[in-house]
Amino acid sequence: MSSILSQALTLPCGVSVPNRICKAAMTEGLASPAGLPTPELERLYGLWSDGGAGILLSGNIQVDADHLERPGNVIVDKVPDNEMHVALSNWAAQGTRAGNHFWAQISHAGRQTQTGVNKTPKAPSAVAVGIPGGQFGQPIALTIAEIQDIVARFAICARACKDAGFTGVQVHAAHGYLLSQFLSPRSNLREDHYGGSLENRARALIEVITAIRQAVGPEFPICVKLNSADFQKGGFAFEDSLVVAKWLEEASVDILEISGGTYEQPKLIGVEGVEAVEEQNVKESTAMREAYFVDFAITMQEHVSIPLMVTGGFRQLAVMEEAISSGGADMIGIGRPMCVLTDAPNRLFAGQAELPRYEQELSLFPKWLSFLANLKPFWALATFGVQFWYYAQLELLGRTGEAKVEMTPFQATKRIQAFEKQWLSER
Repeated sequence: MSSILSQALTLPCGVSVPNRICKAAMTEGLASPAGLPTPELERLYGLWSDGGAGILLSGNIQVDADHLERPGNVIVDKVPDNEMHVALSNWAAQGTRAGNHFWAQISHAGRQTQTGVNKTPKAPSAVAVGIPGGQFGQPIALTIAEIQDIVARFAICARACKDAGFTGVQVHAAHGYLLSQFLSPRSNLREDHYGGSLENRARALIEVITAIRQAVGPEFPICVKLNSADFQKGGFAFEDSLVVAKWLEEASVDILEISGGTYEQPKLIGVEGVEAVEEQNVKESTAMREAYFVDFAITMQEHVSIPLMVTGGFRQLAVMEEAISSGGADMIGIGRPMCVLTDAPNRLFAGQAELPRYEQELSLFPKWLSFLANLKPFWALATFGVQFWYYAQLELLGRTGEAKVEMTPFQATKRIQAFEKQWLSER
């Protein structure tokens, strides 16, 4: 057994995590049209609980039904009625059945709400997502009263998840979702006390953490997923991230998950976006190896004392062990491999040297047209085709308990698009 990865970790709030592997948050799309957790989600998280990870992070649990990351999100946008409480409790029970932690990732999509859900989403400012194709609409700037309402919704959702049996929460402030939109000077052009200086741009996030802490008490883990950088010119920079991380530590956050990128620049999944990547203060080693954000985390360790989780690209056991032993991470997040191998953590503990990279064999286009994936008009189609393949594996795991690796990205795209269309029609 890997002695480093199997070590327990004690968080600042006093809670102990049994090992150093976390099943990273991945969107499942398996909620009912009313936003309730389903038996499919219970089956999926039961499998993952049995798989050995110390922490399971849920996919986006949305605090506003009009601002979903995608159709099929769980929605907790008010104090839950009995039906929602029972559904959340059943889900939490399956997700913790092996004695691991199960944390609820709480989010608001802001301007990254698909047009099929909301053609005019709310955001810090009226700045649209810069991706061609009309997938995202023209946002409307939030009023101060609406921002305060969103802060309250995060706290209500966190308390509801705690009451249902979740053992922690993660606030999603990365990847271009609402709280990340506030942090970025590209998407936050406000001139009030929620915009301008970094302190003002971080205000909404800090208010969310403060409200959640008041709602869940001092001994309940709070995690924040934070971009190391947006990798976009004029966006949220690594120097900004260091300052915000310190503020989050002071606000009683127990662990930070370091990631990066937005839909426009999806560094989070290891690909470039619709514009050139903005150079950041990062060592060449991170750019060359599989663990995208380890060097960011090493530098961040000099500024904060709370544990750091790093997610993005990990496949090799030796690299994960090195990230822990070198001080680059306290927790390792694993995502895509667990869309097929739900027991990937146990495999690593048993000494399996490497997890598979399924995406290397996936392409939406036949080989003779593979060059199209590198052209801007087809970039989003190719990227999301591979993403849909992973969505389809999670859907199959939830419905049948088994993945289907032989499915092509084209078949997966058709399957997920049909599912989401039906979900929206029944909403």
